[in-house]
Amino acid sequence: QVQLVESGGGLVQPGGSLRLTCAASVASGTIFLYNMAWYRQAPGKQRELVARITKGGDINYGDSVKGRFTISRDNIKNTVYLQMEDLKAEDTAVYYCNAALQNSYWGQGTRVTVSS
Repeated sequence: QVQLVESGGGLVQPGGSLRLTCAASVASGTIFLYNMAWYRQAPGKQRELVARITKGGDINYGDSVKGRFTISRDNIKNTVYLQMEDLKAEDTAVYYCNAALQNSYWGQGTRVTVSS
């Protein structure tokens, strides 16, 4: 069983930065074995992958965020981060943290609004 709590969202101007944090509570005690990811869902659109970091440290990004977003994880703190730079209006969405092993777990989401 995994519980995920996202934080760090808010209103930011185009070109600005935000760092999202996903704090995990894991029955096993650590997220070490989990593949972790950030997804987002904009109004009227399907949920899409933003970034994924596997238990082995392999990383992949959605095409629209490559070069601007950075995902990282701290297995000791049971935390996953998403550093977002050069934010654009099209990055506006609710961002969700995901943990996957045999099952897939989701947080409640944190809203990011990019607007001047």
